[in-house]
Amino acid sequence: MVLLAVVGLTGGSARADWPMYRGPGGDGIARQPIRTNWTEQPPVLLWRKPLTNGLSSVAVSAGRVFTQVRQGGALNGTEICVALDAATGNQLWASPVGLARYPDGGVGGDDGPRSTPAVGGDRVYVLGSYLTLHCFDAATGETIWSKDLRAELGAEVIPWQNAASPLIEGDLLLLNGNAAPNRVLAVRTSDGSIAWRLHNEAMTHATPVPATIHGVRQVVFWTQSGLLSVDPQTGTALWRFPVRYSTSSAASPVVDGDTVFCSAAYNTGANAARITRTGDTFTATARWPRRSSRPIHWSTPVVVDGFVYGLFELPNALGCLSLATGEDRWFESGFGYGATLLVNGKILALAESGDVVLVEPDPNQYREIDRFRAVNSRCWNSPALSEGVLYVRSTTELAAFDLSVAVAAPLRLSASHDAAAGRIRFEVTSTDGQPIDSSRAARIAIVQSDDLTRPLAEWGISPVSLTLEGGVLRAELPIATDPAARYYLVREQQ
Repeated sequence: MVLLAVVGLTGGSARADWPMYRGPGGDGIARQPIRTNWTEQPPVLLWRKPLTNGLSSVAVSAGRVFTQVRQGGALNGTEICVALDAATGNQLWASPVGLARYPDGGVGGDDGPRSTPAVGGDRVYVLGSYLTLHCFDAATGETIWSKDLRAELGAEVIPWQNAASPLIEGDLLLLNGNAAPNRVLAVRTSDGSIAWRLHNEAMTHATPVPATIHGVRQVVFWTQSGLLSVDPQTGTALWRFPVRYSTSSAASPVVDGDTVFCSAAYNTGANAARITRTGDTFTATARWPRRSSRPIHWSTPVVVDGFVYGLFELPNALGCLSLATGEDRWFESGFGYGATLLVNGKILALAESGDVVLVEPDPNQYREIDRFRAVNSRCWNSPALSEGVLYVRSTTELAAFDLSVAVAAPLRLSASHDAAAGRIRFEVTSTDGQPIDSSRAARIAIVQSDDLTRPLAEWGISPVSLTLEGGVLRAELPIATDPAARYYLVREQQ
């Protein structure tokens, strides 16, 4: 028998960029673990910087934080894309985007840009309030290319200006340019040239979302005619679902399996479409017998196990609806407009007041885990989570908090033969020499295979009983009499 002892690496916090509005999938979902004992150990403030004005969120990539701000007055200012050092919050560069003029009222003197930059590789893409589209060098802020969609295509700016963020899909940038008769378009990220322009559905304030439905990649737009799904490569319409429009639809659609949820204020309410596919034909039908009267004014909700969790304008609360029926489950007041994310299976809600609140997703009752005050002033800005750091923006400041889970040192598996006793003895230790405690020991197993090339996911659990003695895990097996080689690995479940 041949014995191979290997070092098993253990994972700590999952590390990931947050490269565009609502994260890498555009769905507000972060699967990286975070620390949740905020009352016992308050989140560590890494930095706090003044940042005015605007409702933009932030994108985080390669150690840089990107967002949009208004400089100057609300009627004669300049929209700026700024890049900050993720470690310190210090400004790296600032590049003008275009006019910052917000005459429509209803938001306040802290009004400003609403769109969020999107980062792809070494480039940053920005769609301004007045439909100027820019590609900046992520390191320097220098303009690589730009397009004025009003001047070049005849695009129309809607009341309360553009709030939708550009969506990167492969080597294309998708957006509703609102230039009739072909308003929806894709431009090439390389040079800004138009790949396709189709469809006469007018824009709303909602950012399009990518999704895979029935195995087909698509991008779902919320237009003034309703939901429109397109093939991102060709622009071909895959399905449509009519939704009432009045004044503004700002929250993005939310895709969960074959169901697409949307909700808006101004008497639009909430709707859900079920998408079916027969061959290459998609069909969208209403999932509920009637629309829900629960509107979401601004922030996009999340779906967990068939239930929608979001910040509903009526009754101005964090609430839960059934995605299957649209029926109310519960509402908890005191949140305002704010924002919601799903972080490692928990609801992370940013209240309009600046409180960050962690909530267990339970359709039967509101169950708060913990909360802390992150920023001051009004928060309509969606948070971002990258490398265990939570970035929270209000209309006056941006703060970064370390919520990362401590990374455990890798494990080492060693083995020895005791020929006299006919046993193989294993020891599992931590590579930093620290003792293994009982909570970590419960996550550790020894796996084995007779084929070293087999994927690790297919290795079987070894029939050993691990015993914790003095911070070391020990186990033993009888020496096999067959000549087959066996390989052993220590694995830790995260």
